[in-house]
Amino acid sequence: MAEIIGLPGQTMDPGTGGPVHPVSVRQDKTICRIVLSNPPANALSIATMETVMAALRGAADEPDCRVVVIAAEGRVFSAGHDLKELTAHRADADGGRAFYERTMRLCADLMQAIVRHPKPVIAEVAGLATAAGCQLVASCDLAIASEEATFCTPGVNIGLFCSTPMVALSRNLSRKHAMEMLLTGETIDARSAREFGLVNRVVPPEYLATVVLKYATTIASKSPLTVKIGKEAFYAQAEMGLAEAYDYAASVMVGNVMAQDAKEGIGAFIEKRRPEWTGE
Repeated sequence: MAEIIGLPGQTMDPGTGGPVHPVSVRQDKTICRIVLSNPPANALSIATMETVMAALRGAADEPDCRVVVIAAEGRVFSAGHDLKELTAHRADADGGRAFYERTMRLCADLMQAIVRHPKPVIAEVAGLATAAGCQLVASCDLAIASEEATFCTPGVNIGLFCSTPMVALSRNLSRKHAMEMLLTGETIDARSAREFGLVNRVVPPEYLATVVLKYATTIASKSPLTVKIGKEAFYAQAEMGLAEAYDYAASVMVGNVMAQDAKEGIGAFIEKRRPEWTGE
């Protein structure tokens, strides 16, 4: 079943007079695909970010959705913030400060919504991911890239350091690799992105969607409760000291082993049968 999600304030197509949806959302069985659908730049405008946020909330509330995939139409995954939109607000009475604060706050909320989402989020990257677009990739739980994909944080080249993308990069890449991207602003290819830890796998472009679907389907076959518990615990313990992390993880495992799905999964393993998950 395919569904398009719009939002108040969406732009209008001057040719057809109809609404332009910056994002499309499609769910096929257990996989929900959120697709940036405003090429060529797929910029993260206010409208786009609000729509992605709405789509993420919808996926969180949809019981049949087990995995979320974020992809894009065209040759650019996302060029980051809409610089024309930002520039237009310099004419505001406050020089654009209120709009810039709203933009950066919304972007931060979007990235955190991905990390805190109860379901795994996979980035499917076919083309260029730059600035906040690169941040979007880094914020996802997994990222699969085409051999043709490229990545950069080029803000330093235009006098605007990629400080918010830095948050996601510094939590996924080594410090040296993150600083290399942030300080030089140079574009790296998909192989380097994998070496840096920005993406999980690099595949030929014709196999990208297939490989992403395989990952998503494999994850969707697991207990949704177990995956939710595990994802939340992963990010929580990563911010803790060693002893605190072990105390926290031990308590999480105790709660997990008490769950019905753990009882079912362990019983199925012992009895050599396929488990039947209830999400409880």
